[in-house]
Amino acid sequence: MNEATEKLPAPSLLRHLISMVYDALLVIALVFVVYAIALAAVVKISGGEQEVLDPQLGQALVVLSLLGFYSAFWLQNGQTLGMQAWRIKLVTMDGSEMKFSQAILRCAAAALSAGCLGLGYLWKLVDRNGRYWHDYLSGTELILLPKSSRDKS
Repeated sequence: MNEATEKLPAPSLLRHLISMVYDALLVIALVFVVYAIALAAVVKISGGEQEVLDPQLGQALVVLSLLGFYSAFWLQNGQTLGMQAWRIKLVTMDGSEMKFSQAILRCAAAALSAGCLGLGYLWKLVDRNGRYWHDYLSGTELILLPKSSRDKS
């Protein structure tokens, strides 16, 4: 961890979950747009004979939308829009610049954390560092940014 983030605490589980709700609203909208574009392309290519997407294609589009959304934001500045609203930032544990592979691994590991009845998320409550399973698996962690001087007034 680098010196700039060393003293910053991890955000609470509740704060992180609320930021995830913000992001979920954006991701749902993104998935609808991507799906609509893909459906329009399928209808156009088939000359109107096919009016539905193949289920596997639909699932792949959802996964790619999720990976693209989170990876793009995390690689750009370490924050999705929901994380920005709640002053949460994703950083690497060693203070280096985040790699694309870490962003993808974090997405996959977060799905694993949720898929195990949420145990990977609840782990934060018992972990002495306040980290999730997917933090350890991806070499990343969340920090709570301090309030800016603009927020204090």
